[in-house]
Amino acid sequence: MDAPEISIIPKPLHIQAGSGRLMFDSAVVVNASVGHAELGPEGYQLTVDDNGITFLAGTKTGIFYAEKTLMQLLPPASLRTDAGDKAWPLPHVQITDVPRFRWRGAMLDVARHFLPKRDVLRFLDLMALHKLNVLHFHLTEDQGWRIEIKQYPKLTEVGGWRRETVGDGRPHGGFYTQDDIREIVAYATERHITVVPEIDLPGHSTAAIAAYPELGNQDVPSAQEPREVWTEFGIAKTVLNVEDATIEFYKTVLDEVCELFPGEFVCLGGDECPKDEWKASARAQARKAELGLATEEDLQAWFMNQLGAHVSAKGRKLLGWDEILEGELFPGTVVSAWRSTEYAVEAARRGHDTLTSPTRWVYFDYRQSDADGEPGAPWAAPTSLEQAYSFEPVPEDLPEELAGHVIGSEATLWSEYIPDARIHDYQSWPRLAAFCETVWSAPGRDYAEFLPRLTKHLERLDALGVEYRPLDGPHPWQKQPAPRWREDPHEAGE
Repeated sequence: MDAPEISIIPKPLHIQAGSGRLMFDSAVVVNASVGHAELGPEGYQLTVDDNGITFLAGTKTGIFYAEKTLMQLLPPASLRTDAGDKAWPLPHVQITDVPRFRWRGAMLDVARHFLPKRDVLRFLDLMALHKLNVLHFHLTEDQGWRIEIKQYPKLTEVGGWRRETVGDGRPHGGFYTQDDIREIVAYATERHITVVPEIDLPGHSTAAIAAYPELGNQDVPSAQEPREVWTEFGIAKTVLNVEDATIEFYKTVLDEVCELFPGEFVCLGGDECPKDEWKASARAQARKAELGLATEEDLQAWFMNQLGAHVSAKGRKLLGWDEILEGELFPGTVVSAWRSTEYAVEAARRGHDTLTSPTRWVYFDYRQSDADGEPGAPWAAPTSLEQAYSFEPVPEDLPEELAGHVIGSEATLWSEYIPDARIHDYQSWPRLAAFCETVWSAPGRDYAEFLPRLTKHLERLDALGVEYRPLDGPHPWQKQPAPRWREDPHEAGE
């Protein structure tokens, strides 16, 4: 016997306009109650019966996620902007749902290829629909600086633009004004998403050095020629110097960043920093000796910790990529393990919280198959939908008593091969849908059981205009010519 149904009239029922919240006809009784501590900060209970709709949650965030689940109980057509005042049937159900991890994120690289504000807001809508709660906003790179800093206007006037991309002859650039950033943060907050800014240093800093050459190692012959915003991809050997003036420069940058982003974390990168210039720099070697440091890795740790102390004084915590484990970590630092989960184990053993975001499972700039013309990084083994769904965030070799240090994971969307919003859709979905279930649900998931539900969910993405990768392979428009950049950017350099 089919479950009884009630009808509701959503006004509006879509997530591409307004607040993305459900609104109901006055004839539908909706009861919402917060303060149910047993459901935690994000859990909820949703009940639909003859009495109407009841939301129980520990907080308003739980009510928000209950609404998102309610949207998934409605027909996909209800997500279209012309849904109007139609009455939609709802089955009688009771659902109790609590997330497994508190950090369920997506890392958006807008530095290598700029993503306009409207597309960032749309991505936030899709994150909210899938109950992801952290946007890691990668704002600075060798190839571009994307956030306005009032004290240092040349960071965007010069650093926000490059003359071409890997020899294509086409200028590329863009940046977010501080008003844009405030709008993005407010939009995310309405959707219970925290935005974590990343200012990458001391490597991946060519754009900043192009804008302000005094930030570079100017006593090194190879660094004395004028720098430009880098037009290639890979690991540039250009890095920041370790002078006090440079540290003060970035403290000023971080003062403005922390004012714009009220969340708990600030990411300072720390990844892929070649030490060639420091080894060749008399000033860097003198600083290392003054501080009594043994290696350039120790010098990087000292540099990072100066800025970690600065953001800590503002009530923030430092997030960094796993290379920061090569030195002493500032207390409270969170480590994002991207090269391997072994770095998550190391971080936990050293008493630090960690994110597990290993390339093999959650780097969604990678291709989704070996098919000819498949978009994505051509040098990496593909990450299929099934592989993404099989990801287990807690490493097998992590002692049980340390498992609590794994606070979650984030899927990463590096943009060397994501030049625009259409390819961004293709690389993100449906793998992000698989990922969101991975970080919300208990372990032991069944891919064969997941696929039919995903197939139904793709109808929702169709209604929202998401140009995802079809399960049977790319559409002809999505097939890409052989990319100009074919080497592993983690192996290449200037």
